[in-house]
Amino acid sequence: MRTYIGIDPGCNGGIAVITTPSNEGQAVMVETYNMPETEKDIADLFLKLSHGVWIFALIEKVGSMPGNAARAMFTFGRGYGALRMAMICREISFDEVPPQTWQKAIGVPPRKKTETKTQHKNKLKAKAQQLYPNVRVTLANADAILIADYLRRISLSPH
Repeated sequence: MRTYIGIDPGCNGGIAVITTPSNEGQAVMVETYNMPETEKDIADLFLKLSHGVWIFALIEKVGSMPGNAARAMFTFGRGYGALRMAMICREISFDEVPPQTWQKAIGVPPRKKTETKTQHKNKLKAKAQQLYPNVRVTLANADAILIADYLRRISLSPH
């Protein structure tokens, strides 16, 4: 059994877990979580997720955006660090991926200048719904689902 965790950091983000079965006939399982609100909630979630034979996580690598207030960026950075520390403490191997990388790989073009953030997020949500029609996909968990799916795909492809 393999477990792939996709993380869209930030207070409106989410965490998705895709578990592939060890037997060919079994279905892939997808679980989603809204971003935990506190460091303790993050630690508790990663304690729950850390029980598996093979587990790997991919966290979206994002930086500051022009126009974001210093306080907002500090809060975001604190949460990002808490996610990384929880994975380190639970001995979950992880890496970072820029949004452009995973979005290109799943076939969603970068956000156009004429496109609003909501329009682009809805494209990502539609892609997640297309790939996982039996999963309740929301704007909060769509990116995390797609990041976990991207991780699963690159892990399965020959290197």
